[in-house]
Amino acid sequence: MKNELQELRRSAVVSTFGPGSVVDFRAGGGAVSGIAAGLEEWDRSFPPAGLAHPQVIRETRLQKKLGVKGFRTPPVTLERGKDDDPDTRRLVAVRFPKWLQCPSCDIIKPERRWKNDPGKAYRYCPTCTEKAHGDSKVFVIPVRFVMACKHGHVDEFPWDWWVGHKPECPVAKRENTDRHPGLFLRSERPGLAGLILSCPKCGARRSMDGVFSKKTWERAPKCRGHRPWLADGNESCGKEQYAVQRGASNLYFAVTESALSIPPWSDSLQEALGNWWSTLINLDDHSELASFIGTLAKGELKSALDELEMSPAELAEAIRARLTSYGQLQTDDLRPAEYRQFVMEPSRSRTLEIDFETRREAVAAEIAPWIFRVVRVVRLREVRAIKGFTRINPPGDPDSPEVARLSKEPLEWLPAIEVRGEGIFLALNEERLLSWENRPDVVARVSECEARHQADWKERYGEDAKRPQAITPRYMLCHTLAHALMRQLTLECGYSSASLQERIYAGTGEEQMAGLLIYTATPDSDGTLGGLERQGRAERIAGILQRAIDAIEWCSSDPLCITDMMGAENSYSHSVCHACCLAPETSCEAFNSFLDRALLTGDGTGSGLGYFEEMLRIS
Repeated sequence: MKNELQELRRSAVVSTFGPGSVVDFRAGGGAVSGIAAGLEEWDRSFPPAGLAHPQVIRETRLQKKLGVKGFRTPPVTLERGKDDDPDTRRLVAVRFPKWLQCPSCDIIKPERRWKNDPGKAYRYCPTCTEKAHGDSKVFVIPVRFVMACKHGHVDEFPWDWWVGHKPECPVAKRENTDRHPGLFLRSERPGLAGLILSCPKCGARRSMDGVFSKKTWERAPKCRGHRPWLADGNESCGKEQYAVQRGASNLYFAVTESALSIPPWSDSLQEALGNWWSTLINLDDHSELASFIGTLAKGELKSALDELEMSPAELAEAIRARLTSYGQLQTDDLRPAEYRQFVMEPSRSRTLEIDFETRREAVAAEIAPWIFRVVRVVRLREVRAIKGFTRINPPGDPDSPEVARLSKEPLEWLPAIEVRGEGIFLALNEERLLSWENRPDVVARVSECEARHQADWKERYGEDAKRPQAITPRYMLCHTLAHALMRQLTLECGYSSASLQERIYAGTGEEQMAGLLIYTATPDSDGTLGGLERQGRAERIAGILQRAIDAIEWCSSDPLCITDMMGAENSYSHSVCHACCLAPETSCEAFNSFLDRALLTGDGTGSGLGYFEEMLRIS
């Protein structure tokens, strides 16, 4: 994605730098900070609008779950020839924060009070530039502190409130902040206590010590509901707001949903029909579908029928079957259907599966007591869509009121990317797993993490909020095993740790699942080299699994790690650290939470706590 200042990768626009996020740019040598504009701006500044845009993707199951008709990929400008006019379409960002600081004289004031050159996004200090005798401009930089609330709003830091002007100070009486004469923010010694904000008019001074404390803001001005990424998008709020650093990771958490393209939705039927698909399924009378297709087969639809090798009657029947399947599609949880595709025998289809190809492997005797199924995923497609974002806290409930919107009003589309790759799927031995997960020591260990999770959830959302999905022993086992395998696979197949991702299948009751998918669904060539799925061959995967378990039996941080003295309490984990099980957050679907390597290898006492503890004894 391009704009006048900088390029961004498409994948970043549906994760780190989606609408509502703060992005740092460079403009002519100067630093510029902006907040990515909302989806209405996509339609306005990068036409054609909505799903009429050619850069559109579709994923039937995910569309039904999110209640949209399709997805738009972050748009890219078109390459033009030398004699053609350049593509001037750009996505835009709104300047935020508007308060800027001169790194030379330490003055902070609104951007309108700094010097600018026409058509340029940077600002510079005229006084310091003049002192430099015009050798180079002294560019001002965005201030480091901003305000945010848990409902997604952001605002300028209340500098005048913080410094506490004296009653007679003329600065405190100004109503138009755009004419603010400025304050000083100087570092007199290391740390926030040595960062002093002062007013040159009245002499008021205050350090920035305590700026991140919740108690500091209990009596502070409440949130004004400011949403600069949406045009005229302010709303009433009045909640507490908190100071955060402009580049802090907790200023933006993307709320994303993803789905794998699986049969029958991954075949070539809809791909071949293209835009005709919507026309055909929206006929008023489906009994006339075959005759309508027969008419089109004489002209525009002939190439699609030839590609599918179908007659008009056969195509009409296939569309009716597809519509029946769509009506029965369960979207509360998309993963059980994916899990069934991995563990069941592959079905035969008349149409080519262009986005999903698996090959079942024999389970080696060395790992058969613990592993039920091994599947090489030769080809897969994942669609990832962003539906909103949160600030301060990572997303919990996707339907929570804390999830901020990407547009003023709901649209029929959402931003998404499609990524293709390969992977390895493992399913655990259900019989052995049932015996293990009912052990009292396993239940007690997981229940402690679950209790902390539920307590934090109640504090965050209140007693009446919908309870989150319970964290079970099988989930923590599958999740920790996925991390151990990703670490080992980076050594075995050469992929970087950030190129691998996990997808956990863990469920009880009617949808009983216990499996994991390690895959390389990345937007670049890393996901198509074949080096990962080959590690799933029967003669390789057994050794890889054994080495992965061996590698985390001992951690370089033991005994501190195994006794749970290294992990963060708010991760709801036991016995994990960066030296053994933590993965890049782009690879983990749970922000490195709900992990416990003792559930795999035991706690060193030989009690049988670890699911793979007997494997270690054999090796």
